[in-house]
Amino acid sequence: MAEILVLDDVPDVGVMIRRILSRKGHQVHVYSDEEPALAHVRATPPQLAILDIKLKKMSGVEVLEEIKKINPGVRVMMLTGYPTLETAKLSLELGADEYCIKPIDIDELEEKTGQILAKDGQA
Repeated sequence: MAEILVLDDVPDVGVMIRRILSRKGHQVHVYSDEEPALAHVRATPPQLAILDIKLKKMSGVEVLEEIKKINPGVRVMMLTGYPTLETAKLSLELGADEYCIKPIDIDELEEKTGQILAKDGQA
């Protein structure tokens, strides 16, 4: 199974995602702050990073850019409760694999996670 990093400024969202994906056998690391999440990516890059667009200090798009600089092979799923065509387009241009709208549907999360990881044979 895969190692997954979740970065969301609302800790309960990260805990919920960890609960859902852990049941599928994934190792999920949850962060609510950008710096420790990026430090984790530098130390041990996950197969998948799930990033909220609205964060405390940076935007999820900026974190996506940093992750891709650190390790271009990390797959990324963007989450947002405030979808715009602009952020969706920019995220995909910068290398995000998926763009999902909150509130997140459990089946959609599991399905999209599986699809992303299947690209690398990690599902």
